[in-house]
Order: sequence, then C-alpha cells, then structure tokens
Amino acid sequence: MEKNIVDEFNAYRAKMNEKILGSDNKVLKRLFNLDTNAYQEGAVDLVTKELIGMACSMVLRCDDCVRYHLGKCHELGVTTEQIFEVFAIADLVGGTIVIPHLRRAVEYWEALQAG
Repeated sequence: MEKNIVDEFNAYRAKMNEKILGSDNKVLKRLFNLDTNAYQEGAVDLVTKELIGMACSMVLRCDDCVRYHLGKCHELGVTTEQIFEVFAIADLVGGTIVIPHLRRAVEYWEALQAG
C-alpha cells in the first residue's frame, strides 16, 4: 500500500526535527523555539497566523512550509473556501511562478481532507 503524502511528510518532518534538535545546537534550538512561540495565540488568533504563514510560504515557494501550515489549518477547522481565498492572495502576490506550488498545495489539502 502506498503511503499517504500527509503521513509521509509528517513522519519525515518528525524524524529530521528529532535529529536536528538532538544535535544540541543552541542556535538551532532557539530558532525552533522562536518559530513555535510566534505561532502561539496572541493579539492575532491562531487561524489567522496559520493562514498568514501559509500565504508567505507559498510566495516564498517552500512546499514543506505550505504543507505544515495546511496541516495546522486543517487541525484548526479552516474551510476549503477559506484556504482557496488565501491561495488566491498568495498567487496574486507571488505571481504565476507560485502556480506549481499551488498545485501541490491543493493536492496536499485534498489528502488532509480525505483523512
């Protein structure tokens, strides 16, 4: 049976994060901590932060980051309609070069929805 792209991504991410954090490098640990803290509830709600992160990740053309934020959006109950509105903004800001990343993002979102 072929592994689901969501399971494959999450397993790889967890494995590599464990190796990276296991290196006990203070700078890398602080960077990971800063990222974690930036996405905590604050003046801006969690859904908005994840949607911003996803849009920025699309514009920067980071498929791993897009997948991560899509996973968080799915966990937070973001609707497909909301996701596609943010996809549209990201593609507008990023230009047509973002379209291949949009395709992969849609594929990943569909996999998340399928469970």
